[in-house]
Amino acid sequence: MPKILVTGGAGYIGSHTTLALCSRGYEVVVYDNLSTGRAEAVLPPARLEVGDLAETHKLSALMAREQFDGILHFAGSIVVPESMTNPVKYYTNNTNNTTNLIGLAVKHKIPSFIFSSTAAVYGMPEIVPVTETSPLDPINPYGRSKLMSEWVIQDTHAAHPDFSYVILRYFNVAGADPGGRIGQSTPKATHLIKVASQTALGRRDHLKIFGTDYPTKDGTCIRDYIHVTDLANAHVLALNHLQAGRPSGIFNCGYGQGYTVREIVNAVKKVSKVDFATQDVDRRPGDPATLIADPAKLMQTMQWQPEHDDIEEIALSAYLWESKL
Repeated sequence: MPKILVTGGAGYIGSHTTLALCSRGYEVVVYDNLSTGRAEAVLPPARLEVGDLAETHKLSALMAREQFDGILHFAGSIVVPESMTNPVKYYTNNTNNTTNLIGLAVKHKIPSFIFSSTAAVYGMPEIVPVTETSPLDPINPYGRSKLMSEWVIQDTHAAHPDFSYVILRYFNVAGADPGGRIGQSTPKATHLIKVASQTALGRRDHLKIFGTDYPTKDGTCIRDYIHVTDLANAHVLALNHLQAGRPSGIFNCGYGQGYTVREIVNAVKKVSKVDFATQDVDRRPGDPATLIADPAKLMQTMQWQPEHDDIEEIALSAYLWESKL
């Protein structure tokens, strides 16, 4: 089986994708600086190499030694408010480091590159569901840094046709491994379902609901939530797609169905059996009222089919994992 490099594979989505790759027989080497990831999330037979993307000599030596057939690139900074106050960190980590990684992939003739992107590249879309051809107008450094990386990937493919890519634009990722082996473990994660689970467990006094005057059915934001295991499987299909010699491309990753913040809160309350406190507060700058994916391209091109698209299943898996931490 091919040998795959997974950058950021000790993190949330990277560890679930590593698990999915290993379960299908791939040989996986994880490269992670463990700034937000956890070594124990890299389950055997995957191997962990601790290092930073900025350590290009170390990374290049690893590529020369291992002779990878593909790269799945998850390593990056993802907290939108932090990107507003520390934009240089985001352009350095998300754009510069990705550009260096792409350069090394070309140098070492690694043919397949799968990139972890985001719905934040769409900004405040006027039309939903959002398709891959919707206008790109990111409104924060996080989204811009990811979009710039997308451009680097596409331009590199144009110059080096043997370098093929799939860019996956995630919507709201949630949940945990159904087997309870791994989950969202980042200490200061801002994901709604994780925060709601923490509140249900008494680790937070209350949950803040940011904005209750949006033009939605209950006044709160609507988002498209995708189970992390379904997203991990999309990455495996993307790798198979490229290995079969099929064209490079960009794909949305979501279910095409949205839930309001209050609906998510109620789902967590139901599965946890805890009626925890919430507090209505002002809107956060830059939050679109509704953000829902159109996943038709992913489903049609790669025959991707969700297996965990029940919101209570997603909430329960997240809550059970949070209970373990």
